[in-house]
Amino acid sequence: MVQLVNAQRAQHGCGPLTVDSHLQTAAQKHSDDMAARNYYEHNTPEGVDPGTRMTNAGFPWSSWAENIFKSPKDPATAMDGWMKSPGHRDNILNCSYKSTGVGVNLSANGPWWTQDFATHS
Repeated sequence: MVQLVNAQRAQHGCGPLTVDSHLQTAAQKHSDDMAARNYYEHNTPEGVDPGTRMTNAGFPWSSWAENIFKSPKDPATAMDGWMKSPGHRDNILNCSYKSTGVGVNLSANGPWWTQDFATHS
C-alpha cells in the first residue's frame, strides 16, 4: 500500500511518505477495532478520533489525516477507490504529510483498511 501511495505522490510532485511504527500501530489497532466491533467510522463508538489514537500510539503530530475503507480485497483496489474519492485523494496527495502507517484486518466481515498520515510536531 505504501508503495502505491508513494507512486501517486511522486506523480504529483510530493515526496515519499516514511512508514512510522507508531502510526502503523494506530492504524492496525483501528482496523482491528472496526472489524471486532463491526463499525465503520473514523471515530470509535466512544468518540476517540484518529489524532488521539496517533497520540496514544506515541506519535506527536502537528497535523494528521486518515483514510479508511471497508471491503477492498487487495491494496490496488483500495488505492483506486481512495484516488477516486476527492477527500481521500487529497490526504494521499498532501505534500505536507511526511509519515504514514497502514493497518488491514482481513476478517470475513471486511477487509478493513486504515491509513494514517501525519507530520511530527
